[in-house]
Amino acid sequence: MTGTLSGFRRLYSIVGGLSGWRRRGLAAGLGILAAGALPPLHLVFLLIPGLTGLLWLSLSRVRTRGAFVDGWWFGAGLSGAGTFWISHSLTIDLARFGWLIPIAVLGFAAVLGLFPAIAAALVHRLAGPGRRAEKALAGPGIGAVLVLAGAWTMTEWLRGWVFTGFPWNLAATVWTFSDAMTQSVALFGAYGLGLVTVAIAAAPAALAGPGRRPWAATVVAAVFLLGLWGGGTYRLNGAEEAFAPGVQLRLVQPNIAQADKWKPELKAGHVARQLEMSYAPPAAGAPAPTHIIWAETAAPYVMNRQPNLIRALAEAAPVKGALITGALRVTGDRPADALAYNSLYVVEASGRIADVYDKHHLVPFGEYVPFEDWLSWLKITVGRGNFSPGPGGRVLDIQGLPPVSPLICYEVIFPGAVVPTGDAAAGQSPPRPRWLLNITNDAWFGVTPGPYQHFSAARLRAVEEGVALVRVANTGISAIVDPWGRVLKRLDLDTSGTLDGGLPEPIGGRTVYSLWGNAGPLGLALLFLGLGGFLAGRAGQSERP
Repeated sequence: MTGTLSGFRRLYSIVGGLSGWRRRGLAAGLGILAAGALPPLHLVFLLIPGLTGLLWLSLSRVRTRGAFVDGWWFGAGLSGAGTFWISHSLTIDLARFGWLIPIAVLGFAAVLGLFPAIAAALVHRLAGPGRRAEKALAGPGIGAVLVLAGAWTMTEWLRGWVFTGFPWNLAATVWTFSDAMTQSVALFGAYGLGLVTVAIAAAPAALAGPGRRPWAATVVAAVFLLGLWGGGTYRLNGAEEAFAPGVQLRLVQPNIAQADKWKPELKAGHVARQLEMSYAPPAAGAPAPTHIIWAETAAPYVMNRQPNLIRALAEAAPVKGALITGALRVTGDRPADALAYNSLYVVEASGRIADVYDKHHLVPFGEYVPFEDWLSWLKITVGRGNFSPGPGGRVLDIQGLPPVSPLICYEVIFPGAVVPTGDAAAGQSPPRPRWLLNITNDAWFGVTPGPYQHFSAARLRAVEEGVALVRVANTGISAIVDPWGRVLKRLDLDTSGTLDGGLPEPIGGRTVYSLWGNAGPLGLALLFLGLGGFLAGRAGQSERP
């Protein structure tokens, strides 16, 4: 054991002694390595060298500025490897946007790299050596591990709302290959599971630290990991599946290439094809669909100005049910007054548009352009103008269905923001939805990790809120997910077809996370920061002569 610990300390000394391009290359390489833990690979063990190395790099610096730089290189590598697929959206119109591909990938990585950089700087400030060079190589302890976990979680949350937010590839998503490991998000959400994940993965860093029991952090981490799995397994063993009576959904995934979606000569054919899929008889012995659901902008028209299209959809809508589809909506009689929305329509068999939901959390550079006066040429989706945001989340009461919270595209990736809360100050409290409906179009990103990562994030929302998730994609991954995050039925990426199934009922009662939201995990993160800083300070005092 002593020889093994000496090996870790020597390795820590080697890492701490690096400088220049070697240090930057190691930091970026560790970030790229850690990205292998993300969906769809789920090589979770790669987080151990990745986060252990980040902690070693941060603490072996004498100055906080150096730790920030190491964290940025790590974050840029992690983000670049984890989100390189965004460049695929620029290949849809390669002649116009192809030159932006390297700028988009590198720029995205550079911006997202700032968040791990802040975390690394916090680690150095709260658990680092100060300005004493001799202490920079003393090695980390359990206090530094806790500080890294708390700082990482706080910066993940920060990333979820700054500049409208982009909580993509949260640390918790590495576990979505295991239903048991994701059950804890019902207690403390994705941010809480990410907090624990980072602490567990970084715990071996303390093997290079001082003290008589540097292995204690790793042992505790292993026990905690086993406890998460055991607790999740126990919860799933007690899960009792039930389905909403009289509801049979049909999910339509046409798999239309993004390059073809908006071509004027093909749009009518796209609608006709989806109508044909909607009319198809169910499998032998299966009940007929009561509700048909199409994907985001599945009807590629301004639907509120297409009465013939509405009539065609109404004819396909089941009696006493509805056809739900994504389409554009434009208000205003004059071009100067027009406002465009990315919307979800509920069409009944009578021909009535029973309800409309307008997407309120828009995608930067896809649905709107920040600083439009200077950057309008960067908008990559159809049309020259910006979409307008809707008024906010809603709960829809659709004929024949339990109350539902609709989410369009990446609105589903925001923890704690998929169920409307109303205006507490005004005493407004909307009814709680009994399921989530996410319509999306992941054809923008082709057969890349992007659609898998999107689906993984969506599944966590079901467990957090304790309600089922129904996801319908043009292509991507369409699925019915139960309130425990288990995939009951699914249509895979780059596949055309329909999926028929029942609607799972919510769990009994409410999850802890649905009651407290992100206050719980953020409180835990602050506790980790405070406790970690205290333990690191005590360890530093005990080393003084």
